[in-house]
Amino acid sequence: MSFQTTDSKKEEFRKYLEKAGVIDQLTRVLVGLYEEPEKPSNAIEYVKKYLGSPVDIDVDKLKLEYEKLKDENIKLKRQIDELKKELAAQQEGA
Repeated sequence: MSFQTTDSKKEEFRKYLEKAGVIDQLTRVLVGLYEEPEKPSNAIEYVKKYLGSPVDIDVDKLKLEYEKLKDENIKLKRQIDELKKELAAQQEGA
C-alpha cells in the first residue's frame, strides 16, 4: 500500500513538473550543456545562467533594500492619507 502511495505521489509530481514546463526547460538546458564544445568549469553556473538566474546577486542586500522600501512605502501612504484629510478639511471650510 505504501509503495503505491509513493509511486502515485511521484507520478503526480512528475505530471506537475511536466505541465509547468519544468521538464522541457531542464531537458533543453541539459542538452545545451551536452552540446557545448567546451564544457564550462562550473555546470551549476551554466544551468543558472541558461535558466535566467542572476549569478552575482547579494540576496541579503536585496532583502534589506526591500525592507527599507516597504517602510518608505508605508510612510508615504500615511502621508497621502494625512494630506487627503487636510484637503477634505479645507474643502469643507471653503
